[in-house]
Amino acid sequence: MSPADTELRVHHVDDALIVLDKPAGLLAVPGRGPEGADCLAARAAARWPDARVVHRLDMATSGLIVFARGAEAQRRLSAAFAQRAVHKRYEAVVAGHLSGPGPAEGWADITLPLMPDWPNRPRSRVDAERGKPSHTRWQVLGHEQVGPLAATRLALEPVTGRSHQLRVHLLALGHPIVGDALYTQAPVATAAPRLLLHACALALAHPGSGAWLSFSSPAPF
Repeated sequence: MSPADTELRVHHVDDALIVLDKPAGLLAVPGRGPEGADCLAARAAARWPDARVVHRLDMATSGLIVFARGAEAQRRLSAAFAQRAVHKRYEAVVAGHLSGPGPAEGWADITLPLMPDWPNRPRSRVDAERGKPSHTRWQVLGHEQVGPLAATRLALEPVTGRSHQLRVHLLALGHPIVGDALYTQAPVATAAPRLLLHACALALAHPGSGAWLSFSSPAPF
């Protein structure tokens, strides 16, 4: 199936931006080799030739992602992400019973510095000496059972945007994301058929009008 024939989950389209819902297991941008050609960016460009990449989601992560239309919109949206003027929220299910604040009680913080784990790329790791400052906020949405695992559903807000930040911060907390085959082994890696991490909310200023736009996508797990 060619990118032009592939159905896209469209949340919003106008003359400056496109908001899509990326399925888990699809690359956000092209990967290496012919097998990496199919990705959300290619599928978007097949429908909107001026679509340009602004940010990314991991292949294993699903949810909301923004593309700019044209160079000027890309510049403005990229600047908004760099300046942390874009609000992002994720939902995840992690292994174990995690106690913490709920939605009415505010947020807990993880501020462990991160850096690429070069011998084990594409993994990242906590490094107190050489890592870059990294900040994740989290709160508990509920507790549940996923296969053999007691688990906790979390709302997550990445204040910074390091590679694999949410996955590595939660792993360091002792509660890895269920279904994470890159950072965990069975039973955590195999308790779900996919990584249970979803970009569920996105809010930003329109790069043309400046109007505040908000989008939501319920977690599919």
